Amino acid sequence: MTTTEKTARIEALRQRYLELKAAGDNLAPKAMPPLTSAQEAAIDESLVRHREVIPGGWYWTARVARGERIRLVNTEATDGIAFFMWNADDTSERYNSADTMKLQWTAALPRGRVLFSDMGRVLASVVEDSCGAHDTVVGGSTPASNAGKYGDAALRSTGENMRLAASKFGLGKRDLAPVISFFSPVQVTAEGGFSWVDGAVKPGDFVELRAEMDLLIAVSNCPHPFSPGAVFAPKPVEAVIWRGPVPTADDICRTATAEAVRGFENTDPLFAPR
Repeated sequence: MTTTEKTARIEALRQRYLELKAAGDNLAPKAMPPLTSAQEAAIDESLVRHREVIPGGWYWTARVARGERIRLVNTEATDGIAFFMWNADDTSERYNSADTMKLQWTAALPRGRVLFSDMGRVLASVVEDSCGAHDTVVGGSTPASNAGKYGDAALRSTGENMRLAASKFGLGKRDLAPVISFFSPVQVTAEGGFSWVDGAVKPGDFVELRAEMDLLIAVSNCPHPFSPGAVFAPKPVEAVIWRGPVPTADDICRTATAEAVRGFENTDPLFAPR
């Protein structure tokens, strides 16, 4: 294939992508729900199953049942909380960042979006979100990124924490993939690079996920590799597991896009009465 033919091929694929994106945009809601306020998202303490503080630099794991909710509260506005999950009944199925972005035509994951597995099913839905600044592109910190940023590869990192977390479930490195980094305001620059948006995360910000199947979850409380702090000083965060209300027929997460509808059509039969 000549250079001219390659260029033409690339342009044809680009135009096809834009056509498909436009079609997807036409099926999506014109606006996602607004950010959640603390007043509208109070938790009934009688429905809380577990509450735990995750110290800075450490990790946490849990098993969450379908219908339960996981709220992560960034009490002191620490720079990023990494999150990963597996289908508890078949751990070969796990969170897929590429499909989550591709199927929803966006890298933004605010309230109303869903998190897809690598089998086209919905693992969890973003049902509450006071922040709206999350990253599912860059990934978490590693010993190498810590060495470059802080001059110390021995500091705790998301990469190492996730491997330790996976081992709690009998899983290993091959069972991991790119994470979501909540409370990580990363944006794409005009030049195609990434930059951090200062001031986008406030103390007390929270994000809440509804489990759409039984899940194994892992959380790493280490700074995002692009966070501006020159000192490794992650702050504690709080995790809450509770039983929220059952989704209604017009639930925004289940109906926002045709892709989300299909994702639930693939997911719900796993839990239908037999």
